[in-house]
Amino acid sequence: MTLAVETTEPGAQPPAPRRGGRWISDWRPEDRTFWEDGGAKIARRNLIVSILSEHIGFSIWSLWSVFVLFLGPKYGFDPAQKFLLTSAPTLVGAVLRLPYTFAVATFGGRNWTIFSALMLLVPSILAGIILEPGVSFTTLLIVASVAGVGGGNFASSMANINAFYPQRLKGWALGINAGGGNIGVPAVQLVGLLVLATAGAGHPRLIILIYLPLIVIAATLAALYMDNLAHAANDRRAMRDVIKDRHAWIMSLLYIGTFGSFIGFGFAFGQVLLVQFKSDFDTPVKAAYLTFLGPLLGSLIRPVGGLLADRFGGARITFWNFVGMALGATLVLTASRQHSLPLFLTGFIALFVFSGIGNGSTYKMIPAIFRAKYPTDENQSRRLATALIGVAGAIGAAGGVLVNLAFRQSFLAYKTGDGAYIAFLAFYAVCFAVTWFVYLRRSPGRLEGV
Repeated sequence: MTLAVETTEPGAQPPAPRRGGRWISDWRPEDRTFWEDGGAKIARRNLIVSILSEHIGFSIWSLWSVFVLFLGPKYGFDPAQKFLLTSAPTLVGAVLRLPYTFAVATFGGRNWTIFSALMLLVPSILAGIILEPGVSFTTLLIVASVAGVGGGNFASSMANINAFYPQRLKGWALGINAGGGNIGVPAVQLVGLLVLATAGAGHPRLIILIYLPLIVIAATLAALYMDNLAHAANDRRAMRDVIKDRHAWIMSLLYIGTFGSFIGFGFAFGQVLLVQFKSDFDTPVKAAYLTFLGPLLGSLIRPVGGLLADRFGGARITFWNFVGMALGATLVLTASRQHSLPLFLTGFIALFVFSGIGNGSTYKMIPAIFRAKYPTDENQSRRLATALIGVAGAIGAAGGVLVNLAFRQSFLAYKTGDGAYIAFLAFYAVCFAVTWFVYLRRSPGRLEGV
């Protein structure tokens, strides 16, 4: 992505942001005078609406983590099939994050937000049509996959907000934007709990009836209050250039550990409780009382990860965060072997919290890396950071698929999640070692300020 920067005579006051229709032709967030004279207000308005749209997108993306709790004996599906139903939208959402990232620059942030919000109507209506006993597993799998469009919203929203905010505020802005979106996961789980507790497991369509008007509201607000940045343009070489950079793959690896864990655990946690602690959760509603808690805490604390990264450095926070995640995985493994539900819940809540902090700190690292590599070329820094947001977001979301497949395989092979917990522990150890070696270890090639 490139942004045009207009110059003014020495000592002259730069003009306020100019708008024509819903397009902004002049945008210089790094100029403090420009920012204070109206830029901040415009950016904040776009951020607020972006959060709402992304929030609804996350809810639709994670619909099937709730729907599987409604698929009782009448549907005839086993736990392994249900884990596939939660994996399918995760995979599709991960793939869509790449084109969604560049759609913002092609069509405009406002225009794409309207379109992507309205697209959420498709998986919602399809689910309402087919979700009843007797439906084939193949049909459910296809419809669940379509819900992946909600996962793409995250990438376009983050790329859009990244363009609106100055470097000094990116950690906060991206953290708030992503955290507000992430809350869509526990929000839809709370809605599912409400339906289960009041209407019962026979009425999953009530969830859809709640979300249909919210989707329309999100699209309408985007049309009324968001803006397009006229000078934001796709650089077709940005993706090609960024994947040649080793930091693209390193950050993608780290984001698998943070966001991949968050979305994977968020989708799978209810099923894990029902399978591993069947005697404690003999009905879906009992599991639903707890499934929202971890994703909620992980979402709320994500902006804190961004703020901590702004103050202490993204790499430092990310390193200690992975140490915490490794300890959390150890606690979960111990609890699983002792069949201790309180310890198990404590360990999983810790994993959700640390994954949320890490989501914020890793996203702060991305623009910081390219700012350190190209300190005198803001356009180059911005275009590569935007491209990497799409790449890392897609690969990180694919980590959610791996989490669900790890649980599926572990329960098939060992009848418990122990195999998956050991794999998570080993992966987090690799992540904190890589973070230290690349970004914290004193070396001639170390990037300052990451």
